[in-house]
This record gives sequence, structure tokens and C-alpha cells, in this order.
Amino acid sequence: MWQAEVRVDLDAIRENVSTLRSGTTAELMAVVKADGYGHGMLPAARAALDAGADWLGVCTLDEALTLRRAGVTVPVLAWLLAPGLPLHEGVSAGVDLGAASLPQLNEMIEASRLAGRPARLHLKIDTGLSRGGATVADWPALLDAAAKAQADGLVEVVGVWSHFVYADMPGHPTTDRQVAVFHEGLAMVERAGLRPRWRHLANSAATLTRPDTHFDLVRPGLAIYGLSPVAGETYGLRPAMTARARVMLSKRVPAGTGVSYGHTYTTASEANLAVVPLGYADGVPRHASNTGPVQLGGVRRTISGRVCMDQFVLDCGDDPVADGDVATLFGSGIDGEPTADDWAEAVGTINYEIVTRFGSTRVPRVYDGERP
Repeated sequence: MWQAEVRVDLDAIRENVSTLRSGTTAELMAVVKADGYGHGMLPAARAALDAGADWLGVCTLDEALTLRRAGVTVPVLAWLLAPGLPLHEGVSAGVDLGAASLPQLNEMIEASRLAGRPARLHLKIDTGLSRGGATVADWPALLDAAAKAQADGLVEVVGVWSHFVYADMPGHPTTDRQVAVFHEGLAMVERAGLRPRWRHLANSAATLTRPDTHFDLVRPGLAIYGLSPVAGETYGLRPAMTARARVMLSKRVPAGTGVSYGHTYTTASEANLAVVPLGYADGVPRHASNTGPVQLGGVRRTISGRVCMDQFVLDCGDDPVADGDVATLFGSGIDGEPTADDWAEAVGTINYEIVTRFGSTRVPRVYDGERP
């Protein structure tokens, strides 16, 4: 008998990847960073590859090496690389690396020497996010140094890329400005004598809404898990994650009973309370106190009082509730249960954060649609 679980529908991931692939002629990189946005990196990666993904994208070197150790042989790009990492391990494993500065490039050149093979690089230009990527002012120097390293046989520049600021807001003028800067950056690449095979810019939102930004490769992340990056639109995607738990304890209390730490909630009348064994240690945002939606007994309810480390309470009024009843925090919404979008709205965040939170090791992930 299970107490709490996160169920992941791998068939939903396959369907979502198929939907995304049908909307582009570019190759598709399924982004499986952050343990597959909480869905499990390896199962999510395999499901995405089943459905025709050409690449996998991760942030860290460790994530990329985990994929390689698991037998994944498709191209993998890792792009969040702090100084001093054993990049030669990634080069030896055939992992593509994102480079955005001369110091990073120099580390990758040294890694190629240690590995005895050229590092495969994707040079990143900052088109306006002001996060990763070389500024437009620094871009020519990075290109010249990369071209020299490639001529010396130390690196192979296989990609050029950037990332959007506002692609989740279709029509925002910043997106067009970023596309223009990207084109300017590509012209500089050509003048530097580099001919990268892959140019990529589109995240989930742009993959769904801006076909003019697809270039040679798109990089959907959130969308492969069935969540939309654009508010109010679903694009035919199907959420893959369901989070639920069994009621640990139910009891009848009188009117005026304070509930949970600080008594921020008080029963208005005599009521049946349900104690649910999930808390902020398991991914439930503490900000969901008195706001988080939960379905129990076919009725959508709201968390009563503060979310604790390991549990929260629901006021069920006069509705019957018993120990062992299933409380669903979020799922696909098909059966009327809340969705990750509902939770994001309730606690003032984004759906990305909701699903990524549910990676606690003590709440098992159960997979539907696994293949031998």
C-alpha cells in the first residue's frame, strides 16, 4: 500500500514530443535537465527518444554524464558549466558543451587536449536575456578565438545558439529584437569562417508559436511534459505528472478549532478534517498555505492552515472522509482535479516550478507506460 506518490505517464511524454515534432522541420532537442523537470531524467529521456527526439539537453556536466553512463548515445548538450569542472570527461563521452566566453573556451581547449579529441562546442550569444551568452561586444573575439582553435584541431564549433526572454508572451516586441540580434550574430559567425551545423533559438514557447525561429534545432522543455508555456493555451499537450497521497488521519472537530501551526485557519463550523502526508519537504510550496487546491472525495478543496514539512490539513466540512482516501494535488485535469497551472496560480509562481519541486526522494515516482 502506498502513502504518497508522483505518477508519471510516459505515454503522455511520447505524445507531446510527437505533437511538437509534427509542428517543425527542425531537429528536436528534448530538454531533460533538473531530473526531467521533476519527472525523472532517464525515463523522460527514453520516452522522448521513443517519440523521435534527436537530441537531449541538460544543464550540468553530471546530468550529461549520467545519460551517457545509462547508455544514451544521441547528441547531448550541456550548457551550465562553472570553472574548474572535469570537462575532459564530457569531451571523452562525446558530450556537446556550451561556450559563452573566452575563459570557458580556454577550459574547453584544455579539456580537448586531456581527452585527446576535439571538443564539440555550441557558442552562445546573448541576444537580450542578459544571462548566459557572450555580449554582442564580446562576440567577435569569441568567434575569432574559436575559429583559431578549430583550425588547430582542438575544437569543433557545431552550434550557435541563444535563448528568449519573452517567447511565452507571443507578440512581445523583445522577441523580434532578439531574432534580429541572432541573425546579426550568425552573420558574424560566417565572417569568422565558421560553418556550424546547428543554429538554435526556440524554447518550448517559440517551438509552439514562432516557426520562423526554428532554424536547425528546437529545444522544448516544459512542453514535452505536457505543460504549456503560454497562459490560457494548451496546444493539445497532455500533462504527464500526477501528485497524490492517501489521507493519514481523519477526525471530527468542533467549530472554532484552530488548524496547523499558528492557527492561521479556524473552522467556521463543526467539520471533518483530513490530514494528508505531504509537505514542503516533498515539494508542496509552503506558500500554498490556505490557498493550495486539492481534490478529495470528488470535490476540489483548499488547504486549511499552514503547509508543514511533512503534511497539510483539509477542512472537508460535513463531507465524509476516511483514512486511506486519495487526495490529488494536481494531475491532467481530466477528472476535475487541479492542474499544475492551478497550483501555480494559487501560489503565485509558474507551472515549471510546481512539477520540478516534486523530486523528493521519499515520495516515489511511479511510471505508467514503461517499455522493456
